[in-house]
Amino acid sequence: MKIIRISAIWCPACLVMKKVWKNIDTSDFEVIDYDYDMDSLEIEKYNVGKILPVYIFMDNDKEIKRLVGELSLDKLKKEIEEIV
Repeated sequence: MKIIRISAIWCPACLVMKKVWKNIDTSDFEVIDYDYDMDSLEIEKYNVGKILPVYIFMDNDKEIKRLVGELSLDKLKKEIEEIV
């Protein structure tokens, strides 16, 4: 299972979510971070819109869940628990 995390340095919600993710155990996931501006060619295939951040949960290269925007720590933990 892997998480594709797409954010940008100019995005206030992305900065907030960076702090939230520090409180999440991601040891069960392969985590791939992309910058919206710097990695545009890589993220093109994920059909990411203008709202950031975007978190795509993948299992065997198939998208199983997508979260968009700022989330509370509790909400993010709950979403991850539902996936695992």
